[in-house]
Order: sequence, then structure tokens, then C-alpha cells
Amino acid sequence: MDGSDRTYAADVSLRWSDMDAYAHINNVQFLRLLEDARVIAFRDWFDQDRSLLDEGVLVSRHEIEYRRPLGFRLEPVRVEMWVSRIGGAGFDVAYIVRDPEGLGTEVYAVAETELALYDFASAAPRRMRPDERASLEQVKGPPAPLRRRRR
Repeated sequence: MDGSDRTYAADVSLRWSDMDAYAHINNVQFLRLLEDARVIAFRDWFDQDRSLLDEGVLVSRHEIEYRRPLGFRLEPVRVEMWVSRIGGAGFDVAYIVRDPEGLGTEVYAVAETELALYDFASAAPRRMRPDERASLEQVKGPPAPLRRRRR
């Protein structure tokens, strides 16, 4: 169900303000959890603390399936992720949001984000560099296990 041995995991803390009137983490806040996990992963995947002032990535698409409600708790959630597609000017990241090790086996969401490489100085998309491609190949796995795709 994941990217096998290429899966990267980041534990992300929940915030009290993530909770909605129904006493569970609001669906929109799941995108923040994915973003927080991506920031942690990119630091390790690209082996540097990259500045996004001159170049970076932009989110061009999200797809997310909510599997079960996630209530607020002090323990973080584990966001397992891997790269599911590498293109010439972007890549996709697949995710599974679940309980961290030792807390349970629940899966709360499965998602995939399409990212476009972007040069902010020229205000234009940019091509992927060989070093970036090599870094992403290290964490390349299958597409996100979204139910809709399995039909």
C-alpha cells in the first residue's frame, strides 16, 4: 500500500485550531499536514535547506481521499510519502496519513500532490536539473493507492 522500501516518513503535530465544529481535523487542514511533511522531506531528499526565494516548487494539483475522521490528539500523525512520478518540469508526491508507530494502524487519508518546478526570478516554470532528478529517483515508488484509481 505504500512506496515499499522508498517510503519516507515524517511525524507532523496536530494543532488545536485544526479541529472543526465536528471535533475532528478539518479536511482543509489535511493539506497543511501534507505541506508540513513535504517541507521536512525536501530538506532530506535534496540534502540542503533550500531557499524558495529564487526557485522552488508550486503545487499544481491535489487529490485526496479521506478514509476516516481524525480527532485532535497530542500525538502526531505519521505522513508516509514517496515520489510517484518524475517529469521534465515537475513531479508528484504520494502520501498516506496514518497513526505513528506504536499508536495504531489507522489510515486517515491517502493523497497525491502534483508539483511544478518554478523559477521565481524569471516568473516561469523551469526544467528539472540532473541532481534533482537523481535525488527524486532515490524515493521513487508507485502511484498513490487511491481507491478511485483501483476501479
